[in-house]
Amino acid sequence: MRSRELTWRGIAKWNEAARADGAGESGLTALTYPVILNNAVDAALMIALANTLFFAATKGEDVGKVMLYLLVNIAPFAVIAPFMGPLLDRIQHGRRIALAASFVIRIALAAVLIGNCAYNSATHTVDYNAFALYPCALGMMVMSKSFSVLKSAVTPRVLPPSIDLARVNSRLTLFGLVVGTGVGGAIASAVEFGGARLLHQPGAVMVLMVFALAGAASCMRIPKWVENTSGEVPTTLSYTGQIPPAGAKPARGTFQKLRAPLGRSVITGLWANVTIRLLTGFLTLFIAFYAKNGPSKDEHGLMQLAVLGAVGAAAGVGNFLGNGVGARLKLGKPASIAVQAAIAATIGAVAAAALHNLLFAGIATFVGAGASAIAKVCLDASIQDDLPDESRASAFGLSETALQLAWVFGAALGVLIPHDVLWIGFTVVAAIMALGTAQTVLSHRGSSLVPGFGGRRPERVPPTAPPGATHYTAVHHDGV
Repeated sequence: MRSRELTWRGIAKWNEAARADGAGESGLTALTYPVILNNAVDAALMIALANTLFFAATKGEDVGKVMLYLLVNIAPFAVIAPFMGPLLDRIQHGRRIALAASFVIRIALAAVLIGNCAYNSATHTVDYNAFALYPCALGMMVMSKSFSVLKSAVTPRVLPPSIDLARVNSRLTLFGLVVGTGVGGAIASAVEFGGARLLHQPGAVMVLMVFALAGAASCMRIPKWVENTSGEVPTTLSYTGQIPPAGAKPARGTFQKLRAPLGRSVITGLWANVTIRLLTGFLTLFIAFYAKNGPSKDEHGLMQLAVLGAVGAAAGVGNFLGNGVGARLKLGKPASIAVQAAIAATIGAVAAAALHNLLFAGIATFVGAGASAIAKVCLDASIQDDLPDESRASAFGLSETALQLAWVFGAALGVLIPHDVLWIGFTVVAAIMALGTAQTVLSHRGSSLVPGFGGRRPERVPPTAPPGATHYTAVHHDGV
């Protein structure tokens, strides 16, 4: 009876937290569950493939395995990033179905994996057929990234009136990390251990299918009003300096060609986030390979695992604290905070390069993860403050695209740079981050190292039509 009482009390507390601040009425609660389940599916996939992909690919003995691991981890970002943003701008209906489809496809791919595996009695693990493993793992990660970009475009449509987009995104991230990655990953780990040893089946993949099925069902419970995309104006990174006359309106037929350039605060926040994501992408793979190929390569496997665990814990704690702090910051000048976050992350990378030991690598990871979370909150706040309602969904899709590409570049550096010497990798990434931080500071001050993509623009730029479609007719300021 006591256990039942505590269980129902916990469920009541959860419902209260998930529906707080009007989230239940706005539809944010309905979006929270797919976000949690997407994180849980990702955690289950990583647990299922950890031994097969990660530990096999980081031994430094087989270049082919290293390249395959690089393909499976990085290709999803490279595949999705250039196409998902423009595709979102064209999707006028069916966003809920697209979100659900990202889960359904993962269920089908998981079924293929289960059909192409065999139990290894010597190691008490499940081995997968390589011809099925890599395409299926790649496909599932592509679907995960698709969900993330689609979610970014849907979020502005379920915004409660009492909280802003920055805090909504921090809230979704925290729920996803704690419940999805934490609880979901723990469940997948337990079932994977029992499934492999007792049932001789890939337990984590089975759990993945259950999570994905629940995720697909929860996507269809998102309110229908997220489908209403009428009047949306896509955003663009570039700025030519051409602004429509005051009180002017595009002539008939030019509406579909309008583009809303990002203002100075948004572009500053975007440069800051891109700079920090470069570091987090680099650390994700470089530290893993360093643990296998660096000074600890001759140590027992537990020592290598301890190195990974320490750095991974630093990243997790930094990410959690960064989101928690970001959700409570008074974001009066979000661009300024984003600049400071980029500077802090760069200093961390420089310190790790200069002192080149694992302690400062862990500190750089902690600072980078926290700065990444805070800078993302600031970017979200700038998008809400500086862009009109009709351009926010596109801006979130565009920003997610840019951040994924930055992660790709950093992760590629983490694999291609030699892994046996710590300072070489951090020196390279710190030098690149210094350029990104300089661009961030200059953008904040209204200048730029990259023409057309810096801060030499107003804080808020009205939508413009491309050359050949810039025909305007004068109207009164009240729109009549």
